[in-house]
Order: sequence, then structure tokens, then C-alpha cells
Amino acid sequence: MSVVYDIEIPADVPESMKALYARNYHMITHESGRLMLFAGDQKIEHLNDDFYGEGIHEDDSDPEHLFRIAKEGRIGVFASQLGLIAKYGRDYSDIPYLVKLNSKTNLVKTDQKDPLSVQLWSVEQVAKFRDVSGLKIAGVGYTIYLGSEYEDVMLSEAAKVIWDAHQNGFIVVLWIYPRGKAVKNEKDPHLIAGAAGTAATLGSDFVKVNAPKKEGFDPAELLKEVSLAAGRTRLVCAGGSSTSAEKFLSQLYDQIHTGGASGNATGRNIHQKSLSEAVRMCNAISAITIDNADVKTALKIYNEE
Repeated sequence: MSVVYDIEIPADVPESMKALYARNYHMITHESGRLMLFAGDQKIEHLNDDFYGEGIHEDDSDPEHLFRIAKEGRIGVFASQLGLIAKYGRDYSDIPYLVKLNSKTNLVKTDQKDPLSVQLWSVEQVAKFRDVSGLKIAGVGYTIYLGSEYEDVMLSEAAKVIWDAHQNGFIVVLWIYPRGKAVKNEKDPHLIAGAAGTAATLGSDFVKVNAPKKEGFDPAELLKEVSLAAGRTRLVCAGGSSTSAEKFLSQLYDQIHTGGASGNATGRNIHQKSLSEAVRMCNAISAITIDNADVKTALKIYNEE
């Protein structure tokens, strides 16, 4: 059974957009309050490293693989850049989309220059695209590298993105990663809690963070501080690099039921698999996230041929 959730519409959503905001929220959470975000924005972020090579199924070399998964699997929303959605979206019009507004490659390393990811598309352009295409554009996303010497640029852009998005009835997901020469430990629990609190202060609906790590501590227990700091902004954890299905699903269950997370944002642990396996992985993740299933039930879904 899905989690019962009463939506709280932020005060910066105008009266004329409240119904659309609520529809978008319920659509991407399956009326559960929890988000299963299928992340397909890495084709810029990681170039082709995540899509071709040892351990990656050949299906993943074609960008359309992402859309096939999103269509056949049970997801909340598929996140990608506007250009890719424009290329393939009309053939996959049933998919709920979230447009990632900023991106950068991984070529310039932190020891060369602190990270800066500026906005590529405006919320106004996304709203026009939604109206012209007729696609289910439910939200927008934006990445902030907290601790970068350029954090002021990204914080300013993110604040405007959230205001403009809510004015247009969109849901907002912020990706917030502590990163830069000033950041000594990107997985520090206290710092990640600060990132979650930053998202709440900016007014984001969801925030995507990396799961915290500290030697000798249970990661799910560490996540409690992060969830509390997020307040009414719903917390989701990044899926990270590929691992076994059992380990991933167990971590997800613990993040939700111990750490207080409200879902997941998963890319590589889904799309690096064949279409059939990727769809089963989506369905297993959604069973835990949306239906409150246990790990045993989710693994059974994943292992069904």
C-alpha cells in the first residue's frame, strides 16, 4: 500500500497555479509523498563514461535506452536536459519529465578550478516547451556545488529558479553537493545536513544529496541529521556508482525507514543494465519507495524474469 501524504503547497505558488502544482506533485510521487527519480542527466555530467565500457550493457550506448526504461519501468519522474527530451519526448509522451536546467562536464577537476555549473535553460523556456510540446513536464532541477568559490552564482540562480518554477506550477529538485577546494570531506554528515538546510532555505520541494559517510557509523543513522535539517523539503539520496541489487535496495530501505529520506534519485544502478533488467530494477526501487515494500519483496520483483 502506498504511503499516505497530504501535500503542503508553498506560499510562493500563486492561486492560479496551485491545482497544477498539486497535480504535478501527486503525479511524480504517485500520491505517496515519496519520489522515485530516474536520473538521466549524466550524459553531460559524466560524458560517455557511464554509458559505454566494461560492466555496462551495450543497450546503454544509445540515448534512447533511457527513454525506453522510463516508459516501461515504474518511475516517479525522469530527469534529463531539455535538448534530449525535445529529441525523444514525443515518442515517449506518457513519461513524466523533470528538466535539468544546469550541467557541466567532469573534465575540469576540482584541483584545477572550483566547480561552477551555470544555468543553460530558463524556467520560462521550459514552460513554453511544456505548452508547445504537450509533454508532461512536471518540474525542474538545478545543481549547486556548496563550498565552491562560485557558490554565490549558483545560489542566486537557484533562488530565482525556485521562484519562477513555483510561479509556473513546477516542482523543484535541487541537487546539492559540497565540492571545491574549501571542502575537505564531501561525505561529511554535518556538511551534508547543511546542504539539506540550504535547500530548505531556498524553498526547494526536494533535495538530492549524497548519502553521508563516517567511519564506524551506520550511514542510515547519519542520515537522520540530514533529514531533520531538510525540514519540509523532502530528502532523496543519490544512487551513486553501480553496486549489487541487494545492497542497493537494502541501503534504500534503510535510508527511508531509518534515515528519514523520502525516496531516491538513481541513474547508473538502473540504466547501465539491459532494458529488461533495468525495468525490473525500476520496479523494485518503486516497490520500496512508493509501496513501502520490504527488501525481500523488492528483490523478488527484481529477480522475476
